Amino acid sequence: MSANTIASVACIPMRLPFHHWSPPPLFAGRPRDKLDSALVRLETRDGAVAWGESYCVEPRALAAVFETLIAPLACGRQADDETLMPGLQRMLHNLGRSGPVVHALAGLDIALWDLRAKRAGVPLYALLGGKRRSRVRAYASLLQYYGDAGRLEAVTARALRDGYNEIKLHERTAEALACVRRAAGRGVPIMVDTNCAWLPGEANAAIAAMAPHDPCWIEEPLWPPEDHRALAALQRDCRIPLAVGENAGSAGELERLVDEAAVRYVQPSVIKLGLSAAWRISQRCAGGPVVCAPQVAFFGPGYLASLHLIAAQETEVALERLYVELAHVPYAEFAAVERGGVDVPDRPGLGADPEPALAQGRYSA
Repeated sequence: MSANTIASVACIPMRLPFHHWSPPPLFAGRPRDKLDSALVRLETRDGAVAWGESYCVEPRALAAVFETLIAPLACGRQADDETLMPGLQRMLHNLGRSGPVVHALAGLDIALWDLRAKRAGVPLYALLGGKRRSRVRAYASLLQYYGDAGRLEAVTARALRDGYNEIKLHERTAEALACVRRAAGRGVPIMVDTNCAWLPGEANAAIAAMAPHDPCWIEEPLWPPEDHRALAALQRDCRIPLAVGENAGSAGELERLVDEAAVRYVQPSVIKLGLSAAWRISQRCAGGPVVCAPQVAFFGPGYLASLHLIAAQETEVALERLYVELAHVPYAEFAAVERGGVDVPDRPGLGADPEPALAQGRYSA
């Protein structure tokens, strides 16, 4: 076995307690006060360590996927084998083309990119063709406040004081958007994520009501999200750009949306689809009418991978940053949001490894 043989692959659930200056929002009908994902730690035979991140709703399920499927299949393989990831994807495809197995593979994929860049002694963006920008804009992505005008105004003002120049809401009403527009003023880009709020017959009227308040885009407007025909029809009828992607079950779904120019923005999540797929989608968008604007509702290695992707891709977009108060802020010294932007790290690989508190699993319960 060579030095580059994969010796271990481990899943470390990461649950970051947060507060968003309001009672906890609901997730799956229950109050939510922690943000979940999972670190993926890859080590090779010579002791090199690399990191990825997987989407994780149920830590026990994801840990079992890594223990019983991913680690046994990956260990003993060469980390630089270009057939490794495609082979695992094909081998495991009958377990589902979306969900925990695909999310686990996404985390492994990010770790392999981190390892390749570290081996080469270059920042990850160099493997993506080089950085086009050294600093990436960031927008404050507010969690849901259920239309509470007082809280929306207060949190918007707080985000602007913290240096953000762009805002995203997770709200569903024109009244909520109007409130934030008043608080932010004209000229501040405001995106609205409705989390699949409307059936196709309802969306036009709801979006028209928001139009006077100048939203930058409307995100995930339709239920079910995979109704691409209805989505394309809505974009044709709607003068406001639409953005979709975090609910995509596979990269193929987003590639078809790009090819058909069905929406104005696609939003691959690297911790669901992997960096390889997200970069492929970004490249597919280059020079066309659809813009790749990754979804980044997480804080670990996937956050850094998304930062490198945005730094390297053709079209400039802002990096999503969930606007919450975290019990622990990952990479606070290396990729903090300051003055409405993030400096792209120039260290090899992703630019930083998780802090000991995260790497040792202290935020796993």
